[in-house]
Amino acid sequence: MPNAINRSLVLGTVQLGMPYGIANKIGQPNQKLATTIIQKAWTNGIQEFETAQGYGISENVLGRAFSALGITKDVCVISKFDPGLDHLNRDLMHNALDASLNKLNVQRLYGMLLHHQESMTLWEKGLKRICQTFIESGKVKYFGVSVYSPTAAIKALNLDGIDLIQLPSNILDRRFEQANVFTIAQEKGKHIYIRSTFLQGLLLMSLETIPNNMSYVKPILQRLDQLKKETGLTSQEIALGYIKMEVPEAQIILGVEETAQLNQNLLSWGKGYPPSLVSKIKTLFKNVDETILNPVLWPSNHIK
Repeated sequence: MPNAINRSLVLGTVQLGMPYGIANKIGQPNQKLATTIIQKAWTNGIQEFETAQGYGISENVLGRAFSALGITKDVCVISKFDPGLDHLNRDLMHNALDASLNKLNVQRLYGMLLHHQESMTLWEKGLKRICQTFIESGKVKYFGVSVYSPTAAIKALNLDGIDLIQLPSNILDRRFEQANVFTIAQEKGKHIYIRSTFLQGLLLMSLETIPNNMSYVKPILQRLDQLKKETGLTSQEIALGYIKMEVPEAQIILGVEETAQLNQNLLSWGKGYPPSLVSKIKTLFKNVDETILNPVLWPSNHIK
């Protein structure tokens, strides 16, 4: 078991299954490096791992690493159904779940999510009952959904049987906070998992490395550079410090493709931050355009 459990951080593993992220320069790590990353996370108290059937070979990579490290009985894994599946086909969904369990070498998933918020339209048409059978069988502890909009998040929070909601949030994207999603989740006893804390790596990039077809993001990054000079903090520390202080009840999904990034994340998360950082961020980054907030709208689409 890890020395001290870190319940706030979750290792996101899309990078371990496929090349991912606008700032990713090294591509997909091999199995040896992936296992080293997972071991580093585990020994530093990270017990939860996030993956998906659509993340390339991520589930296979995790399963091999868990077995090599001898932690298959202790890990908590959250995966997502392939959005291309017929979600109302009970047998197909059960087979897909069993395939994930086999790849991951675990007997039960901590959570299983719908990969697209649009799938919630099927919830009362039979999907809810299918998902209940996963929990009744003991193969899944919690069920949830990954969303992109505050409207979808609130819909998910009001659906009986959905207990985990994964959503994007960062210093630029505060839509869910403004829509009281985090407050409603607490009131309903549901769990929020935050992804895209670094906006797929965009917030960690220097002005010089921004692609020409995304030059429209430079004014925002110039403001971030200004804040770094004022506070003496790095982009990583600013991004993590804000989430740590503003949404302390949420779990944070952090993806890496090398151990150095994981080390930096752990150090940044462990720091103390001045309360004034939150107000400075809210003042500097107001009403950021969705063409920046939503990677799907970027000229080079890096998200799946």
